[in-house]
Amino acid sequence: MPNPTAAMLVIGDEILSGRTRDANMHHLAGRLTGHGIDLLEVRVVADDPRAIQEAVKSLAGAYDHLFTSGGIGPTHDDITAENVAAAFGLPIGVRDDARAILEAHYERQGLEINEARLRMARVPEGATLIDNPVSGAPGFTLENVHVMAGVPKIFEAMVEGLLPTLTGGQPVVSQTLRVERGEGDIAGPLGALAERYDALSFGSYPFIVNGRFGVNVVIRGQDEAEVTRAMQDLQEAFPA
Repeated sequence: MPNPTAAMLVIGDEILSGRTRDANMHHLAGRLTGHGIDLLEVRVVADDPRAIQEAVKSLAGAYDHLFTSGGIGPTHDDITAENVAAAFGLPIGVRDDARAILEAHYERQGLEINEARLRMARVPEGATLIDNPVSGAPGFTLENVHVMAGVPKIFEAMVEGLLPTLTGGQPVVSQTLRVERGEGDIAGPLGALAERYDALSFGSYPFIVNGRFGVNVVIRGQDEAEVTRAMQDLQEAFPA
């Protein structure tokens, strides 16, 4: 059986402007790979209602899972929750269980829950909560869409709690060989090897060190024994 598929939607003007470097995609890709869920597409959109809704509809319809990052905080530009709800044609409002979580969190901090903080208790009808052990404010899952915070520490904690609830497949394993030659020198033999092992993925990633060209060749697949055999053939083709 093929692995479940996934996409990621990163939401935020700060990502597109270059002000903030996104770290969540890298983390999610690694965790999904280890869980046997294939991340096949990542999209970044601005804090724009139409862009968010269109992306949610498109990606949720194309993949088994959609993970979103960003836009569920307390400020006016945190508009992810209501637009995910709108993409499904569902109402959204402050929910008692989410409110109770926030009230307990802020009570422990000695802070009052105000109108801005209550924005983080808005949950679309029918959604289930995603635990946030870092700052209290929950994410949520609506059908196959998992809505999580943009702050990396919080996003990572949410992913750790969410993943065990999702059915995975066969984890992908990988092996890497550093070849001290340029891509043009290895392309022919590498292509022939990729044809022989058509169930595996071969990637070549060039680098320059001290003016010399080289390539890191990565072999990926679900069958660890086959990956190892392919790597042995690769090492024979390009001995150190």
